[in-house]
Amino acid sequence: MAGAETKICPVCQVKIVPAPGGDRVEFSSGPAGTRAKLWARVCQFVDKPACINRDRGVIGNVTATDYYETKLPQMPGEASPPSEGS
Repeated sequence: MAGAETKICPVCQVKIVPAPGGDRVEFSSGPAGTRAKLWARVCQFVDKPACINRDRGVIGNVTATDYYETKLPQMPGEASPPSEGS
């Protein structure tokens, strides 16, 4: 990829590395992801013009799996959720 180089976002400090088939995003922890995952988890909530992941044409399609899955721990004394098939 001629002229392509790694970019570091001045807002959230992730690295966006050019790669065949789409840029690879290196988060501070966890596995690498896509620009869509970065947008779903961070950029949509940031209101700063310095964010380098704002171009919807480059971000691509955001899917349900790009968002965080929230699994809240059960608090002591709370009833367990019903199991499937109950």
